[in-house]
Amino acid sequence: MDPLPSDSAQDLVPGRLGSGIACRNTYEGTVLTLWGDIDALLRENASAAMATLAARPDPDPVIVDARDVTFIDSSGVAFILQVFVLGEETGSPVLLREPSAVVMEVLDMVGISQRIPVVRNAAAAPEPQLHLM
Repeated sequence: MDPLPSDSAQDLVPGRLGSGIACRNTYEGTVLTLWGDIDALLRENASAAMATLAARPDPDPVIVDARDVTFIDSSGVAFILQVFVLGEETGSPVLLREPSAVVMEVLDMVGISQRIPVVRNAAAAPEPQLHLM
């Protein structure tokens, strides 16, 4: 399906056009797109994305698209983990879509790669589970 208009424009760090975090709502859920170097210099972008996620009224799925990440440090890992924890707290399923080898290597290194569901082929993404209470 075609995406809905973005809730937030792609936030770029001045001088780092090759890196960023963007958040947009689509028919499949909220998509966080990460690209380039995901590090402490993107702290403001990460904070804006978290604010957008926290303000969502519905527990729609969150898809973290990390296929274009070329570097990730501890602040980037912390961001992904915060998104996952927020999803658990709000009942929103969180999927890590097509993470780059760099992302998986670092997540493996810190021991959380098995905690976050990974979707290797976007076309084969599982249907979001409804959590009924």
